[in-house]
Amino acid sequence: MTEPAEVETTGRFLVLLQEDAVDEGVAELGAIAGFDPNSGDLDTEQVQVFPELGVAVVTADPNVLRELNGAAEGTGPVQIVEPERVVHAFAAPVEELEPSADESVTTWGLQAVGADVSTATGKGIKVAVLDTGWEQNHPDFTGRAITTQSFITGESVQDGHGHGTHCIGTACGPRKPSTLPGYGVAYEAEIFAGKVLSNAGSGSDGGILAGIDWAVANGCAIISMSLGADVPAGTPYSQIYETVAQRALAKGTLIIAAAGNASSRPGRVAPVGHPARCPSIIAVAAIDVNRAIASFSSGTVDKIGQIDVAAPGVDVYSSFKLPEKYRRLRGTSMATPHVSGVAALIAEKTGARGHELWSRLASTALRLPLPSTDIGGGLVQAP
Repeated sequence: MTEPAEVETTGRFLVLLQEDAVDEGVAELGAIAGFDPNSGDLDTEQVQVFPELGVAVVTADPNVLRELNGAAEGTGPVQIVEPERVVHAFAAPVEELEPSADESVTTWGLQAVGADVSTATGKGIKVAVLDTGWEQNHPDFTGRAITTQSFITGESVQDGHGHGTHCIGTACGPRKPSTLPGYGVAYEAEIFAGKVLSNAGSGSDGGILAGIDWAVANGCAIISMSLGADVPAGTPYSQIYETVAQRALAKGTLIIAAAGNASSRPGRVAPVGHPARCPSIIAVAAIDVNRAIASFSSGTVDKIGQIDVAAPGVDVYSSFKLPEKYRRLRGTSMATPHVSGVAALIAEKTGARGHELWSRLASTALRLPLPSTDIGGGLVQAP
C-alpha cells in the first residue's frame, strides 16, 4: 500500500477566529471576501460561521486566500487559514468472520472493555456520534432519547450508508435487544446523531466542524468521530482542529477519533490520519479478539500523530441500516465508539468532563504486551 500522494481538498478554506472576537473576525472576512456579515442572510455556500468554536468556512479565490493569510499573520481577529479537506468514513476491507468468542449474551467487544460487568449505564451523559447519520426506524432504539441533525446539504439524517448506525449502536446501543447479543457500551446514554458524512460515506471539514459546534452547543460530554483522511508521514496536524479540540475540552467536551485504516501490517504501518493526529483529540487504534493489533490499524510512525488508546475493531457486531438491521464491520471506526461508550460510563460514574475525563480514560486502560506505538496506553476499560 502506497502513501496517499496528497490530502484531497474542496477549494474552500477554514478560518480560525480569535475566540473572544468572532464577530470582528467575521466582519474582517466580509471585508476581504466581499460579503456583508450584517445582511442577516449569509450565503452558506460562501461562508459558514460556527460561533461555539470560533471557526468559519469560506469560499474564496487564491488571491483572497493570500489576503486572509496576511490577516492571519497579524494580531487581528483572523488567526489561522487552512484549506478545507475531504474526509471519509474509515471503513476497512469487508471481511465478516465470526470471532472465536462466546457472544450469546454480549459482543466480544463489550466483554473486552469490561462493559458487560460494569454497573455504569451512561445515563445522563450526552454522546454525539458524527458520521453518516442514523437509521431512524431501527426497532432496537424505540423509546430512546435521540437528537438528530444533518449537516449534509440535500440529505436528511436518515442513514443511507449504515456506518453511522453501526457506530451509534456500539457506543450507545441496547444490551437486551429482541435478538441477542447486546452490543451497546453506554446503553442508557443520550444519543446525538449528527450527519456529517453523506450516504456515500464522504464529507468535508466544514460539515465536521458544524457537527462539533452543534454537539458542544448541546452540552455533549463526548464526540465520537469514526472518520478522517489518511495523510503521508510527517504531515503537520491541523492547527485549526487542534484549537477547536482545545476549545471543546475547555467547555467540557472530549473529542475521540479513529486513527485510520491505512496500514498493511506487518509490512507497513501508516501514520495516524486527520483529524485524530491532533494532540488534543484522542486517537483510537483497533485490536482483534485475540488482543492483537489489527492489520489495518494506523499507528505512531512520526513525531506528529500518535495513538492514545485501543479498542475492539475487528468483526464487530452492531446495528445497521434496514432491512439488514445488523452487520459485522471492521476498522478503527468500530474501535472508536467502544472508547466513546467507555468514556460515557466513566463520565457517569465520576462526573469527570474534558481533560479530567481524558485522564481517567487513559489511566485506567489495560496494558497489553504490544508496543505503545500501536495501542498507546492500552485497551480502554469500563469503570
